[in-house]
Amino acid sequence: MKKLIIFFFIFLISIGSSFGVEVYQEKNKFGLKEGENIILEAKYKKLIRLGENSFIALKGSRYGVVDKEGKTLIDFKYSHCARVLGKYVKLKNSKGYGLYDEFGETIISQDKDSIELLFGGMFLVNRNYKYGVVDMKGNQLIDYVADDIYMPKPNIMRVKYQGEWYEIEQVSASTLTLPNDVKNIKENDEFKITKLITSPVAASKYSLVTTADYSIKIFSSISPAYEATIDELMLSQGAEAVSIFMKIGWLPKFPVVYVKNYIKILKNPANGPLSKMKEEIKQEL
Repeated sequence: MKKLIIFFFIFLISIGSSFGVEVYQEKNKFGLKEGENIILEAKYKKLIRLGENSFIALKGSRYGVVDKEGKTLIDFKYSHCARVLGKYVKLKNSKGYGLYDEFGETIISQDKDSIELLFGGMFLVNRNYKYGVVDMKGNQLIDYVADDIYMPKPNIMRVKYQGEWYEIEQVSASTLTLPNDVKNIKENDEFKITKLITSPVAASKYSLVTTADYSIKIFSSISPAYEATIDELMLSQGAEAVSIFMKIGWLPKFPVVYVKNYIKILKNPANGPLSKMKEEIKQEL
């Protein structure tokens, strides 16, 4: 038992020292050092480990990425930042969101409206109100042609394309893994593909209201806009989801960001609260 405990502590020490470089603090700023050797002077407001190779750094009011040797991998020109799965970083500037790995390599280019993690090591990416799916290596599995995409279960994906809903189920696994040639998926022992006759209940953020009651739909956009605003303001506070309620600097920004997100939801031609009404008007015309 004693030998087992000693082995366990040695194991923990080896894990802690495997990275080599550590963060140090001086006058409320952070830098990097290895042993007694300073690699990077303490000049950053934040340094957050990214994978085994680098750190997310906050310089002034802008985020960037530096490696464990102090070299800048991603320039400091981003206002929003979030660490994803410990080894990816989501950054935002005036162009939109982008995703990068711990080596500073681009996984998803910096022109997206949103990037969210899906089951199976995939990312749901939105660009100009169209959705696509990208894997963790940056391969485009589904192009930006879908009106909506969501996964009710780890092995099921539902895709709205040209007004119709399709369901892809990987029956041979508990988690969906889309191949690179997803366009050529055919129903077989591994995949089951279904065209859904009606819109799936969970597909819409507005599924709890009747399709005829557009005034309620518009009102219900308040909640998604609020959630999007909170997410955006939290990202502006830091890479580790520091609660915005612990600071007051975000408060003056809230009304402007909220209105922007609310209008964006209303304008969504594919799955916004007015999209169904627009489709019905087009059909009547």
